[in-house]
Order: sequence, then C-alpha cells, then structure tokens
Amino acid sequence: MSVSTSPMAPESAISAMDAIYRRRAVRDYTHEKVDKAAIHALLDAAVHAPTAMHEEPCAFAIVQDKVLLNRLSNCVKDLLARGIDPIHPRGGKLTHDQFTARDFNVFYNASTLIVIYGKSMGPFVAADCWLAAENLLLACVAHGLGACVIGLAVTALNTQEWKKELGVDAGMTAYAPIILGMPAAPTPQVPRKPPEIFTWK
Repeated sequence: MSVSTSPMAPESAISAMDAIYRRRAVRDYTHEKVDKAAIHALLDAAVHAPTAMHEEPCAFAIVQDKVLLNRLSNCVKDLLARGIDPIHPRGGKLTHDQFTARDFNVFYNASTLIVIYGKSMGPFVAADCWLAAENLLLACVAHGLGACVIGLAVTALNTQEWKKELGVDAGMTAYAPIILGMPAAPTPQVPRKPPEIFTWK
C-alpha cells in the first residue's frame, strides 16, 4: 500500500491561517475546468485530515461531465419541488422558488463536483468526512480555487439511482458534496459572530 507523504504544493503557498480567513463559499464560476493534477492534490489534502481510530472511511466521487451535473441538478430540484427531501422539506427557506426555477443550477455552473462518501465503519464516519471536507476547502484556497458545499444535493446523491449512476457502493453515504472551480468574481467576506464561550475554568 502506497502512503502519500509529499502532496503537490501550490505555486504560491499560503499559511494555514491565511487559508482559513480567505475561504469563501463561492457561487459564481468561470467555465474553466479544474485539471486532474489539482484535483489529486486536493484529495491528498483531504485524506490527511484526522480520522477516528485511523479508520480512514472516506471515499470520493468526482463529476466533471456537464451533462451529468445538469441531470443531477435537475433531480435535486425535482425532489425539492415535490417536497420529498427530508433534509429540506417543502416550505423551508431553501425550497424557495429560486431554488426550483427552471434556469437555476444547483451547482452554480461549477466545472467540478467532488462528493465525499463515508463507508459504514463506526460512529465517527460523518465527523471524519467533514474533517476531510474542511481540509479540501482550505486546500482550494491555497490553489486559487473557489469552492462551496452544496447541502441541497445530499438527498439525491444518497438515492440508489445516483449511487448506481456514479458507481458508488449501496452501503456508502454521501456527506459532503463540494463544487469547485475558478471564481468568476471576488466573493465578499461574510461577517462572523465572535466565539460564544459558555465556560472557561
């Protein structure tokens, strides 16, 4: 088994703190396609996240086929419109008309979708997948890429139809669908509340 120890560094490395504070949820992309070398570097960063009991339960699906992305977007919108998405029930804020409009693309026309799946290996699989997701998001910043988690796609991706379409084992669970690509314009910073500390003893 080969072990990855030398991930490809971006041309101009930035500090971890810079990546944290520069990260944005990008929802506007150019048509430029992310190349395979960059994707492999992002995945390498993802698998270097902490993992409970060193189980390493994460696996990935990469979708760059535009037709397939559009089909998946339409499926997501259909589930929302019919009110059969248990995560985003009809009437919730995220099922507003704009999210089911004919011309709305769930993936904001991004060139690449990376889905982080978890294998059924223990109680911390979801946490492990989200830790991997954060590594991937920060690595995108370091590589000059924009990214955004698309929670709307989780229900569709966990249907047997889409697992079969993407060649994913039926027993695996999609946790973090992440779009990425070249930002079409700068994304403004969103203010954050200061840390809420309940106790400090």
